[in-house]
Amino acid sequence: MRTDLNRSTVTRPADLPAAVRNLGILAHVDAGKTTVTERVLYLTGAIHRRGEVHDGTTVTDFDSQERDRGITIFAAAVSCSWDGHRINLIDTPGHVDFFDEVERSLRVLDGAVAVFDAVAGVEPQSEAVWRQADRHGVPRIAFVNKLDRAGADLDSAVASIRERLHPAPLAVQLPIGREDGFTGVVDLLRMRALTWADGTDGAQEGPVPEALREDAERRRRALEEAVAELHPAALEEFCTRGTLGATTLSAALRDLTRTGEAVVVLCGSAYRNRGIEPLLQAVVDYLPSPLDVQAVRGTLGGEVQERPADPAAPFAALAFKVNSTATGRLTYLRIYSGTVRKGDTVLDTATGRTERIARLVRVQADRHAETDTATAGDIVAAIGLKAARAGATLCAPAAPLVLEPPTTAEPVVSVAVEACRNTDTERLATALARLVEEDPSLAVRTDPETGQVLLSGMGELHLEVAVEKIRRADGVEVAVGRPQVSYRETVAGGVTGLVYRHVKQDGGAGQFAHVVIDVEPLHPDPEAADGGDGAGRFEFRSTVTGGRVPREYVQAVEAGCRDALAEGPLGGHRVTGVRVTLTDGATHVKDSSETAFRTAGRFALRDALRACRMTLLEPVVEVTATVPDDAVGAVIGDLAARRGRVTGQAARAGTAVVTATVPLAELFGYATRLRSRTQGRGTFTTRPTGYAPAP
Repeated sequence: MRTDLNRSTVTRPADLPAAVRNLGILAHVDAGKTTVTERVLYLTGAIHRRGEVHDGTTVTDFDSQERDRGITIFAAAVSCSWDGHRINLIDTPGHVDFFDEVERSLRVLDGAVAVFDAVAGVEPQSEAVWRQADRHGVPRIAFVNKLDRAGADLDSAVASIRERLHPAPLAVQLPIGREDGFTGVVDLLRMRALTWADGTDGAQEGPVPEALREDAERRRRALEEAVAELHPAALEEFCTRGTLGATTLSAALRDLTRTGEAVVVLCGSAYRNRGIEPLLQAVVDYLPSPLDVQAVRGTLGGEVQERPADPAAPFAALAFKVNSTATGRLTYLRIYSGTVRKGDTVLDTATGRTERIARLVRVQADRHAETDTATAGDIVAAIGLKAARAGATLCAPAAPLVLEPPTTAEPVVSVAVEACRNTDTERLATALARLVEEDPSLAVRTDPETGQVLLSGMGELHLEVAVEKIRRADGVEVAVGRPQVSYRETVAGGVTGLVYRHVKQDGGAGQFAHVVIDVEPLHPDPEAADGGDGAGRFEFRSTVTGGRVPREYVQAVEAGCRDALAEGPLGGHRVTGVRVTLTDGATHVKDSSETAFRTAGRFALRDALRACRMTLLEPVVEVTATVPDDAVGAVIGDLAARRGRVTGQAARAGTAVVTATVPLAELFGYATRLRSRTQGRGTFTTRPTGYAPAP
């Protein structure tokens, strides 16, 4: 008989925050995120034909570059309905170069589905996006995909989740069949079998196969014990009855998922449309609604305020993505409180300007469905906002609020770009400005020495995609210079007691500031996001006593020191990993000012850095290369020639996985070299790990 998972999905969900699920699909490259999204849309009735990544027919990979490359580049939002709930889903990129797209998405999501390859388990980028979700406190469930592949093993994948990600993975399903014979799953909560026949869309429900009954009972018991250890109410029932009912177990899994103490693990094969219905039901059952997460916090006049997910509260939304399309400029909004209607006027607190929302649309990747209103908990797009940027807060003019914007990663790779034809120079400038508006992780600047226009981003692929977008969307032929990495400078040996006096008298009130500073290296922090090398970190403190330098002047000295960090003495690179201590100073009754002390701080630190022993830092990345066994020696030799340091090697189903730390500057063109050394069978991924001293 047909299982109740195959319920009708045409019922319009309630327009209440409790009936909304905002979630993202997170994973490593090629783990199956886009295929999972495609099957979700198909089963919920949002589309009527299943698309395939290899055919370039998927809904979310709608950009021509995504279809050509077969990877997700831009986070795509879609909406669908399941079991009376509206599911707003964002398919995120899996490549490390598009880290910022994932970051902006996680900032506005309430939950996530982490997809893992049943053969590879936890891969490098899977781990990276998992840590991103940890920082944002986003509850997750896990879906082990591709169980129909040779070498697929659910237990190994669960073990890798436990070892590398460190949550308590709670598998609630048992596969029926292995590899190509995978036909369904055993639902351990309700002790039933769900199977999918070739050529059909719905799951068939039946009893647990006799051959798997003993294993299923053993795993159900282990699941109950694991949940009882983590959940007090479940423990009480377990001690009283010696077992857990399905209702108690489901409620406990819901609580553990939302607190992050455990992660529910499901399994299936998205390509063969097996396991998607239980995944959808788990999204509804375990992941939080906007009412279940903490009320959003913002600031107003320096005071922290909370806005509940209440349609009747004052309107507040965060713009997390901007996209220019043929139909107009789309501004993607996560609405945290209140209700917004077509034609409403909203305040952009970033600019202080009011703007009118001409239209509201629910987004289906590159297609839109107009709506008149959107309420707390919704993710929609607005048309008509001319100046709102990603990270801006939009709110009711009578109740202003500033929400914390998504963090933007600092670019590490730059290329010089110029129009091939002089007549296209202005068009190129316009295209670059639009790119930066749509993707804040890109930066454009003009080199003051060479006059070249430099485009900076998160990696070689990131810049390649950006340049190709200019060529395709704007028809501008662009010449691109060799990529350059962003070096840093740091202090290896400091100085103490450096004295700087700033005296300027040119008629009228003068400028006077006297400062004494110590400069020293900032000791590494193993917990730091930069990998513990101190790069990207600056610390300022004052030990001045007796009011010799007033507090407002101390703050001005700190501001001046931060100004001086922009250019170091070795090559004009940004200075990082420095601690500055203001130890003494003096003021003048008339001529001292914040401007004077800021100038003194800037020149004092500049002189101090020239006197310090400085070290040049270069960005390094962790490279994980998956290569055939017979090519391991050649690949390791090539990594060593690129100043790489091999940190690990493991065998996996006829292939070898080599992990190494390599300077980013040495990796340009590595994809071509790896393909040639492995006859096209090798692949690699990278993950930034911070900065290291350059030779």
